[in-house]
Amino acid sequence: MLLKVGSRGEDVKKLQEKLGTPADGIFGSGTERLVKEWQAKNGLVADGLVGKGTWGKMFGDEPAPAPIIIPPSEFKLDALKGHVPDNVIAQIPDTAAKFNITNPLRLAHFLSQCAHESGNWKAVSENLNYSADGLNRIFPKYFKNAGRDATQYARNPEKIANIVYANRMANGDTASGEGWKFRGRGYIQLTGKGNYTKFDKMVTESVLDNPDLVATKYPLMSAAFFFDSNNLWSICDRGSDDGTVTSVTKRVNGGTHGLADRIKHFKLYYNLLK
Repeated sequence: MLLKVGSRGEDVKKLQEKLGTPADGIFGSGTERLVKEWQAKNGLVADGLVGKGTWGKMFGDEPAPAPIIIPPSEFKLDALKGHVPDNVIAQIPDTAAKFNITNPLRLAHFLSQCAHESGNWKAVSENLNYSADGLNRIFPKYFKNAGRDATQYARNPEKIANIVYANRMANGDTASGEGWKFRGRGYIQLTGKGNYTKFDKMVTESVLDNPDLVATKYPLMSAAFFFDSNNLWSICDRGSDDGTVTSVTKRVNGGTHGLADRIKHFKLYYNLLK
């Protein structure tokens, strides 16, 4: 959920009653100012946005309003120009419509994670060009601990992929070549035949026959498929505070690697979009 300047309806009236201001059901600058004051007094980030955190602290166990749904055509995408590549911006409307990116808060969380994971929109395919030392350090299970000579695979991404991804994620064995064929692609890398098979059902072309489409045509949409499949939107809906960015990051990354950069991107994108 998210109530902000421009929101209207019974939930806004309830909020205004709580704040002690005339309940006209229109979230204007006066309501925003009172929300910020209330947030500051109650130890919350004073951003004037009423997400699940603010609503929960105000009303306890009462159900929060449903998230605001905004058509992708109404997103302020022009504001992203100069901060997000034009080819990425062009992919947003279709991606948002297909994968439940229904408001600026979700979009800002999503874009910030994509920006970091792709090295600021540069990487659309997994880099598997490891040295022998790198293979023994990063993939000890498949090399050092397995007694496999890493020097025979060093700087050969195809051979590496076919070892480390064999018999996993619905891939076949090493000889099948599916580890390489279904290596990570997209801004949040889609990896493994099983994930490619699921994503294949979401698009018109066959990414099973032509996996490079994930890198060339669907790098953003495949990342949104990851968010949608893993129910990350419910975390995004919690709000715009650093804690929410941290929670999203843990689901995307498995830890908090690059958290400061992800927070920086989120704040930039959200301020432009809201």
